[in-house]
Amino acid sequence: MSGERYTKDHDFLRVEGDIAIIGITDFAQSQLGDIVFVELPSPGKRVAKGEQLATIESVKAASEIYAPISGEVVAINDRLESSPDLVNKEPLGEGWLLTLRIDDAAELEELMDEDAYRAFLESEG
Repeated sequence: MSGERYTKDHDFLRVEGDIAIIGITDFAQSQLGDIVFVELPSPGKRVAKGEQLATIESVKAASEIYAPISGEVVAINDRLESSPDLVNKEPLGEGWLLTLRIDDAAELEELMDEDAYRAFLESEG
């Protein structure tokens, strides 16, 4: 399976084989405002779907990121330590948060594809 998937919490997953690159969407970063700090888990940490995965702090508030799927953290974007604003500048590119080795590909089926996510955004007004 490949392609991008989205959550109703405005996270995205770019799936490449058994690895998912996880970040927040452009909509999410625009709602947060200027991001000043990103706390990420250590590589090797195992998370179950729905567990807290990361924290993003902006000038407006702190926001928890929950694991959209179960898996093992493979890598984190350590560039965010010195440049958390990358999430604002390129949320779907250089501002990715971490990669996760997918435990159960069936969990991806519960997420939205790009068309469904766009419809979801429009329905939220």
